[in-house]
Amino acid sequence: MKQAEQYTEAQLVSLLQARKQEAFAYLYDHYSGALNAIIYAVVGDATVAEDVLQEVFIRIFRKIELYDHSKSRLYTWMAQIARNAAIDWMRKTGNQLSVVNQRAPEDVPTQASTSFNPDTTDVRQWIAQLPKPEQQVVILAYLEGHTQEEISQLLQTPLGTIKSRVRSGLVKLRTMMQVNR
Repeated sequence: MKQAEQYTEAQLVSLLQARKQEAFAYLYDHYSGALNAIIYAVVGDATVAEDVLQEVFIRIFRKIELYDHSKSRLYTWMAQIARNAAIDWMRKTGNQLSVVNQRAPEDVPTQASTSFNPDTTDVRQWIAQLPKPEQQVVILAYLEGHTQEEISQLLQTPLGTIKSRVRSGLVKLRTMMQVNR
């Protein structure tokens, strides 16, 4: 069996946009576990998460030309697609989004061959450095899958305040990530 190549993010994106099969295989091998965990945290069912994951990779394949490295890292872009697909599935099937409110168990199913994504290694540590109000809304929005409207209701805080806190928190996280590259 051939050893998988290692790509920089720019190389990988370029190969994906050129529709190279080996790039999509690499993408799946290295990111499916992390994306599956995001989906599972929203849908709460391993079988459904696997089905949604397949749809996510189809969306990534179809939309890779839309990826803009100046706006986010590849993993962040794909994670947002995964989160949105999971929420779409919940809404389409009429399931209550209250499942989104539940924390994912520690044993979230992942592919055995998938290593932890280096792009997310320090995310929780960086989030912990945010001021408490920003930390709270970033966790609720991006780790637990709540919409900003849901966060507003949960925290009994005006929606505009929630939006400001999310934006401010994301700007600070982006700065931390750029400094630690």
